[in-house]
Amino acid sequence: MKNDFTAALGRALEATRAGDPAAATDYIRSAFSGGTTTEPSPAQRNHRPDATFRGMPDLSSLPGMAGMPDLPGMHDLPGRKPARTVPVPDGATVEWRRIAGRDVRLFTPSPREGGLKGLVLMLHGCTQAPDDFALGTRMDGAAEAAGFAIAYPEQTRTHNMNGCWNWFRAQDQQAGSGEPATLSAIAVELAGELGLGGRVFAAGLSAGGAMAAVLAETHPDLFTAVGIHSGLPTGAATDMQTAFSAMRGERGGRPLAVPGIVFQGTADRTVAPANARHLVPGDGIETRHGEGARRWTRLTTGQGSELWTIKGAGHAWSGGDTAGSYADAGGPDASAEMLRFFGEIAARN
Repeated sequence: MKNDFTAALGRALEATRAGDPAAATDYIRSAFSGGTTTEPSPAQRNHRPDATFRGMPDLSSLPGMAGMPDLPGMHDLPGRKPARTVPVPDGATVEWRRIAGRDVRLFTPSPREGGLKGLVLMLHGCTQAPDDFALGTRMDGAAEAAGFAIAYPEQTRTHNMNGCWNWFRAQDQQAGSGEPATLSAIAVELAGELGLGGRVFAAGLSAGGAMAAVLAETHPDLFTAVGIHSGLPTGAATDMQTAFSAMRGERGGRPLAVPGIVFQGTADRTVAPANARHLVPGDGIETRHGEGARRWTRLTTGQGSELWTIKGAGHAWSGGDTAGSYADAGGPDASAEMLRFFGEIAARN
């Protein structure tokens, strides 16, 4: 089995170097087609690590793989970490819900005077799961401090074999169909239940960040603002092949349709830093922060968006907990800053 897996990846490398990304994708898909994954129930998933791909070899360690570009839906496979139990603050609650065909992990902070400030739809990256994403981003703790409810919908392996949100498919970039329809339905149901109409936001990492940008364009009347970490702009890709170029920053794409706060590491080898400027173009007021090797700039544009550029950071959530996957413990604290940004917009509205 392992030899078959390695051989398939070798053929994918040859196809990529020959300029045939579609064939490369088919080869990689075939490498994973030997088994099926049974998804646990929401009750079984509470406090469980997602180990769907545990034991998989690090693709970059295989002979000849160093020069192979990342594939949409495949780029987050190396580096999976077992997630420990996500801490729940005193008085806060975590429950699993089934909405619009997706399991959703809902975090509600402890009761407080004045009620909730808003609801954030938090979209994980490829191969991640809600518990792992909550742990790595430390978003629950930030939400407890800021007074936000956080909904973590989970992508199914039926809709994407690696659990990626399908940001690069044309059918999933339109209002009223595909994943935008599913995710907006989740947000509408929870916002109505919590009494948070007009204070709904979306945020995500990598493929999840790209899908948050899609939601900003397809449902600007629902999502007041978005937060994107290491993501891509809407329109940069419409299929698997154009996604290659988009991840390299070569496809452009459309600016955010609503105010957004964007975080991007300069050393990201999965999603090119150029994508952040496609999301938030233009000039603004720039301030510099940090010290030593960890420095970052914050650009505030005249359109009300913010772009945080983190020197030397890779493809990981800034200010996170490295017990989760794709998390960087170094600053800035992306979760706290996103909620600060959303809170300011909610207060203005």
